[in-house]
Amino acid sequence: MGKKLIYLARHGDIGLGRDKRYIGQSDLPLSALGVKQATLLKEIFSRMPLDNIYCSDLERAQQTAEIISSAHSIIPTARVELRELNMGDWEGKLFSEIRAKNPQEFEKRGKDIANYCSPEGESFSDCSKRVIPIFESLAQSNENTILIIGHAGINRVILCRVLGIPLENVFRFEQSYGCVNLISKDGLMYRLKYLNNEVNCDPNGMD
Repeated sequence: MGKKLIYLARHGDIGLGRDKRYIGQSDLPLSALGVKQATLLKEIFSRMPLDNIYCSDLERAQQTAEIISSAHSIIPTARVELRELNMGDWEGKLFSEIRAKNPQEFEKRGKDIANYCSPEGESFSDCSKRVIPIFESLAQSNENTILIIGHAGINRVILCRVLGIPLENVFRFEQSYGCVNLISKDGLMYRLKYLNNEVNCDPNGMD
């Protein structure tokens, strides 16, 4: 098999505005802006050949995948392994709230981002144990060009794997709502062709 292209996207906006919350596996739908972002992605991908579309089984990722897939004769495949990082008891809470109520835990997470696990949640290391095997399986399939709709956290885990760098670097990558990363695979070699290519919903143009 020759070179394979893997488009790795993040779902569209979910309407949090400027609030910084731990959303994790909370099952939220796309906002109106998120639907616009997904629709722009549909227009972009309508001009590209896709053999398959895979997504997290959370609603925001499935909605994004379904909108994009309407331009192709493809039914997206939802995979539970592609769910976002489980934030446990921190789900839905503001960053500032956690910092104020649990300053020591917040500091611990910052010092060991790869291995810290929020109460009843999972660490990035735990997350990688379910995400990387499914990513590797999809990367090794016979499909030439695929699209994966994920989340900020799991996309960062995948990008660390692609670049061969430790999970301590997960937050060195920006992953905006509706962004697309392009990964090529040639034999055993992964290459990151572009990172965090953003969809711009400004009617005056598109990034």
